[in-house]
Amino acid sequence: MLLRFFRAIVHEGKQSDFRQFFLGTALPFVRSQAGLESVSVGLPHETSPTEFSMVMVWKDLEALKGFAGENWREPVIHPDEAHLLKETHVHHYEIART
Repeated sequence: MLLRFFRAIVHEGKQSDFRQFFLGTALPFVRSQAGLESVSVGLPHETSPTEFSMVMVWKDLEALKGFAGENWREPVIHPDEAHLLKETHVHHYEIART
């Protein structure tokens, strides 16, 4: 299984707009994907007031590619969110089986 960690930093003052998009559009879209094992969303905290995150667990690389395409190493950015974003980061990890 693969863990995909997405981090978005939004422009100051755009937190409310991005939160609405993130929870109302992005999260339902991700949840509808085949091969998604789990997803958790992180909302801004006082220590990082413009930062959001989404942690996804995918069954395998093929499932992740079904969501993100051949450029799976890059963030998936919807046109409706692009203007809200200051920067994005995405990281991938193999899940340790303990």
